[in-house]
Amino acid sequence: MILQVKNIRKAFDGMEVLKGIDLSVDKGDVVAILGASGGGKTTLLRCINFLERADSGELTFDNRTYDLAKITNKEIAAIRRRTAFVFQNYNLFLNKTAIQNVTEGLIVARKMDKGKAMEIGRAALDKVGLSDRLDYYPNQLSGGQQQRVAIARALATDPEIIYFDEPTSALDPELTGEVLSVMKELADEGMTMLVVTHEIGFAKNVSKRTMFIENGVVVEQGESREFFAHPKEERTSEFIRAISAKE
Repeated sequence: MILQVKNIRKAFDGMEVLKGIDLSVDKGDVVAILGASGGGKTTLLRCINFLERADSGELTFDNRTYDLAKITNKEIAAIRRRTAFVFQNYNLFLNKTAIQNVTEGLIVARKMDKGKAMEIGRAALDKVGLSDRLDYYPNQLSGGQQQRVAIARALATDPEIIYFDEPTSALDPELTGEVLSVMKELADEGMTMLVVTHEIGFAKNVSKRTMFIENGVVVEQGESREFFAHPKEERTSEFIRAISAKE
């Protein structure tokens, strides 16, 4: 098991958004998190990657356990060096090219030799099908291409797990497929991924396990095939029917 979270809680202005969630991810697994907007799934992901600080709970990463209320900045930095995060809205530097966006963190944050960083950056962009777009700026790329640059940036750091926060929600339907195709390829190659998504097809056909969160609690979770074929909770069935009808 590469990642485990126990009893994670988070409140904003006195309103509890996460109400004691447990989660685990094994090495090589893809775990999908489903739920309606405002249910807490993005907050959960952001707390796991310390973009938000959880109020309480435990996080175990690679067999070392941390108290989320007391974890130090040094410990956070050490964990982050081994993980990557793909944002909903790409978070690219608009004044930098695709290759610069991918290599910036390697050169500036990780102090990597520029030549080595460029080699890694080119390989990462090639992997997501953008070897012919190295010198393009974000405004010269489609939304799908920008998100693939963001995935290449994540891959360039050689992470042990990648967190995806609704990576296709800002895309037109025709561009969604190209991003999901890259993610499926990564899954097939054994990349460990925790994916907040509204894409039922991806969760059903690519993820190994699926979790449904609502109002800050886990309604149901299990092996994806069983989760979709035989949901145990009526609320899970209702959600699956509703979101499937929109696709």
